[in-house]
Amino acid sequence: MALILSGSIKAQSWNFIKEKDGIKIYTRIEAGESLKSYKGVTLINSPSEKVFALIEDVNNTDWWDKNFSQIKVLLYEKFIRAQYYLVYDLPWPVTDRDLCVDVKVKFDSVTSIGKITATPLCGMIPEREDMIRIKEYRQTWTVEPAGKDMTHVVLEGYIDPAGSIPDWLTNMLIVDSPVQVIESIKQRLERK
Repeated sequence: MALILSGSIKAQSWNFIKEKDGIKIYTRIEAGESLKSYKGVTLINSPSEKVFALIEDVNNTDWWDKNFSQIKVLLYEKFIRAQYYLVYDLPWPVTDRDLCVDVKVKFDSVTSIGKITATPLCGMIPEREDMIRIKEYRQTWTVEPAGKDMTHVVLEGYIDPAGSIPDWLTNMLIVDSPVQVIESIKQRLERK
């Protein structure tokens, strides 16, 4: 019985959902959860060092999700780590969400492969009564060369918005957000 149970709580394999402007989106059900995680994959016509530098720089956030009403950098050590506070402005009657994030950065200058991993940062900023704090979150960017001046980018993540947002709505929204963020990066770096 324990073998059957432990096998049933593994995350599913990735399911292709859609492709838009060269960005492929996948989702899967997380082990033991009713919410899906997401993965966006694309090629960007720009060197990996340049792509990684844009994604890593938390002081340059104009390409981030447009639903943020506040982005406050708490700590930034270039190419090492970052901490920041975000407020999601959600349409009425949904209560706004906030999130504190801890980011670890790794870049291999020999292979030009970079990884940025973000997880919740607890206890840094007190919770507010007028918002719901997101406590289950993870996001990883993987950036690697894919030929001359081409970069393979993967954005993978999971977020539980907490509160009373139906799972079906959250699962629907996680498809659009990665497309918009990756598209913003592509447009910015591929401008001629």
